Amino acid sequence: MYNRKRQPRVRVWTVPLLYAAIATFAGMTIPRFEGLLFPGLVSPMSVSAAMAIYSSVASGMMALTGIVFSLAFVMVQFSATAYSPRLVLWIARDPVISHALGVFLATFLYATAALSGVDRKGSGSAPIVSIAVVFLLLMASVALFVALIQAIGRLQIHRMLAFTGDRGREVIGTLYPPLSSPAETSAPNDFRGASPTQTLIHRGRPRSIQAFDMEGLVRLAEQTGGVVEMAAAVGDTVVELTPLAYIWRARVAVDEREFRNRIEMGAERTFEQDPKYAIRLLVDIAIRALSPAVNDPTTAVQALHQIEDLLMRLGLRRIEEGQFRGRDGELRLVVPFPTWEDFLLLAFDEIRFYGATSVQVMRRMRALLSDLIEVLPAERHAALRHWQERLASTVARSFVELEEKQEAAVEDSQGLGVPRRMSSIRGR
Repeated sequence: MYNRKRQPRVRVWTVPLLYAAIATFAGMTIPRFEGLLFPGLVSPMSVSAAMAIYSSVASGMMALTGIVFSLAFVMVQFSATAYSPRLVLWIARDPVISHALGVFLATFLYATAALSGVDRKGSGSAPIVSIAVVFLLLMASVALFVALIQAIGRLQIHRMLAFTGDRGREVIGTLYPPLSSPAETSAPNDFRGASPTQTLIHRGRPRSIQAFDMEGLVRLAEQTGGVVEMAAAVGDTVVELTPLAYIWRARVAVDEREFRNRIEMGAERTFEQDPKYAIRLLVDIAIRALSPAVNDPTTAVQALHQIEDLLMRLGLRRIEEGQFRGRDGELRLVVPFPTWEDFLLLAFDEIRFYGATSVQVMRRMRALLSDLIEVLPAERHAALRHWQERLASTVARSFVELEEKQEAAVEDSQGLGVPRRMSSIRGR
């Protein structure tokens, strides 16, 4: 059973603020204690040279911070319009960005605060430890500047697609057992009574369901002696008075506060228990690329590469597992999970519609479906053959000339690359 451990969430601005506070405190205290503890430990550098270094570091870091992050945010905004605002948000939350901003601010603030320690009380000297700290912060700033460039480089289309696919692969491997694993004993369909003993509803502003603590919900159901049936799935957005769950045949009522602690909600969907979200983002990129304003079917084909890999992995997993039993073997929790048909509808329908007139997209989708049928077990084939028929119907409707229809009906893993001319020999 998948058990989610609640992770503390740190706001993006908290990290830079913490760096700034520590740097300011250190800049005001280190030179003072250095003079008290090590009065003879001074830098051979002249006072004027030390003050010039501090001033140069402070002014230069502030200018660098403004320029670098202005360009970074422009690139993020541009990518949000080119790909998907939901996807670019994950890049904007990269810890490298917040730590880089924090170190840049820390270098500026420390150099500014430590400037007061130079020639303190007319000593005519500069504290060596403070100067060493400034140089260490400069080296850290250079390292994080390089790391920041690498993070922004992820906005390239192939890296964005790979990033999204990797998140989907992670959740598929964590959430679903392989088809070869023993199946759960089918749960009875009569766990519902005439009416639920308790209905739990959402109150408050709209929130997206991000994850369930399955084990915690099962334990709650065991305490009541009933069955918890979730009315909302991971990825759903609940609004005021939306039913969250129905409790059936319970002896005692569920504590609503404890129940809500077993559900993670937020302002947006996450990848954690939601493989459909990864496919959703890949489809978003594909259909944006297919829009008349962009007209980039090659990007849609690249998105289909990642979609095929995710569907291949889903087809080899037991994805219809939505029933969970307690330690006594009794059914305790029912969670709505997407079916194989749901995944295929999400993956194909919009790309098929918006790419109906693209020979490249049609050929890649035909190859994708054939690859899935060749590799996946027979129980997955019926839905895939249904989509083959829909794709053939789309090609017949979208192209007028016979030659165009024949070109669009060819299987090609590259879209417009190497057609599969031996498909009949391979049994397709």
